[in-house]
Amino acid sequence: MSETEKSGFYYPNKAARIMLDALENVLGKNGINAVLHMAKLSHLIDNYPPDNLDREFDFTDFAALNQALEDIYGPRGGRGLALRAGRATFDKVIRDFGPMVGMADLAFKVLPLHAKMKVGLRAMAETFTKISDQITRVEEEDDHYIYIIERCPVCWGRKADKPCCHVAVGLLQESMRWVSGGKEFQIKEIACKAVGDENCVFIISKEPIR
Repeated sequence: MSETEKSGFYYPNKAARIMLDALENVLGKNGINAVLHMAKLSHLIDNYPPDNLDREFDFTDFAALNQALEDIYGPRGGRGLALRAGRATFDKVIRDFGPMVGMADLAFKVLPLHAKMKVGLRAMAETFTKISDQITRVEEEDDHYIYIIERCPVCWGRKADKPCCHVAVGLLQESMRWVSGGKEFQIKEIACKAVGDENCVFIISKEPIR
């Protein structure tokens, strides 16, 4: 992927800003600056995107941020940091976007667990599809949900030998912890565009592991 080759697909500035704030929270100021340098996004140092819903943050740049985590910290370290950043991102996503899809309403909070999981996953998928050029949908099987990203900003243009959308896994982990009141669920990415698969596919078990 060349430095100037952009995808033409975008996240809103607010979503990119939330992600950068989450990364800074996890990595510290020097850490996020190093990641931005590595991702060839030095112009964003002390200059995060504005807090608005304009679709101006290219998927290519979002993928470069995630690739830079692995380049600097290695596959294992980058994965752990991306998971933490994804979890941290969800807190701000819910605060900023939750009311938009009804996830902050009392009616949602009193639903049974499996209903909350289904509603929460679908609301998150619909939110990303609505506010950005990411295309996301949810399917359901007897014992798990399937979260499918058809146009994924995390791995856009990347090549990997195994699924690498760790930020999305972290986001899903924290979303399920939030809707369940603190329980943890097994969540695994089983297909990824960076590996050559058609879509990025995540399996979310219906029963908590703890």
